[in-house]
Amino acid sequence: MTIKRVRAHHLAQMKAEGTPITMLTSYDAITTRIFDEAGTDMLLVGDSYANVMLGYNSTTQVTIDDMVLATGAVARNAKRAFVVADLPFGAYETSPTDAIANSVKLIRAGASAVKLEGGVRMASTIRAIVNAGINVVAHVGYTPQSENALGGPRVQGRGDKAEQIRRDARAVEEAGAIAVVLELVPAPIATEITHELTIPTIGIGAGENTDGQVLVWTDMAGMTDWQPSFVKVFGEVGTALKNAAEAYNAAVRSRSFPDDDHRFNH
Repeated sequence: MTIKRVRAHHLAQMKAEGTPITMLTSYDAITTRIFDEAGTDMLLVGDSYANVMLGYNSTTQVTIDDMVLATGAVARNAKRAFVVADLPFGAYETSPTDAIANSVKLIRAGASAVKLEGGVRMASTIRAIVNAGINVVAHVGYTPQSENALGGPRVQGRGDKAEQIRRDARAVEEAGAIAVVLELVPAPIATEITHELTIPTIGIGAGENTDGQVLVWTDMAGMTDWQPSFVKVFGEVGTALKNAAEAYNAAVRSRSFPDDDHRFNH
């Protein structure tokens, strides 16, 4: 599908046509330009910004102000991709009024939609944000902002808990979400939900039959020492960057840089 600018109705059309949707996280201008030019359909300014870029040990430590800053950097540099910005922990749980106010901040920064975690319990909040004229992407299954309550990153929806995941997915669709992320959901359950819903499902650790896939870009590009088992590394960018830095350091220390070909002549 040739799209100059991906919008919500294009995502619905891609689901209807069976065209897989691609999504990566992004948090800054230069990475956004690269992913956008590569044809990535959706860019997620994830609250993983906390761990990946700010060095925190939990996504719960990032603030709405942090997310506004990152969202602006991504939105200003995404020419084609649909930009989704996470509402961070504490920005939407207190009341629908707070959720709308913080969603407005992310939309003003340039996001096309906001994302929040939770199914049935957050349906009324999703509905309130949607009624305010803001696109919402929901997130069910393993929800990182609730990692303490869930006992860490573990598959959600096994056995008799599968029906709760289905209820959560149905609830967010009925509340008006334009898409839903299914994280660490057993593949058979994710497949059933994908077939049942009319909105696109974006999987992460949820098997191959969701309507799209999302990964944290630093995992995808080999920038980290460890990746979850469901991650495939598509390029050793971390190794390449380290090699480049080592080569630069060696050249400076040996005084082989700058050389005759790399001097600025007034």
